[in-house]
Amino acid sequence: LPEVEDNEVYWYDLVGLTVVNRRGELLGTVKSVEDNGAHPILRVTGVEGGERLIPMVAAFVEGVDLEANRIDVDWQSDY
Repeated sequence: LPEVEDNEVYWYDLVGLTVVNRRGELLGTVKSVEDNGAHPILRVTGVEGGERLIPMVAAFVEGVDLEANRIDVDWQSDY
């Protein structure tokens, strides 16, 4: 596949990354990235076994750090 531009990632690179919210709470690990038509959705398996669906949009995803294996989100642990 071609190299990605700045601020771009391939979806498969997101699988397995940890997801952490603004409070520093570990929400889980990305199980898959799915397309719902409007935007991608992160399917996150929680640390307690549940799942969260987090829209992969700038309003909620604050940063992706592939080197640190981490996605920072504005998403509460009780959502």
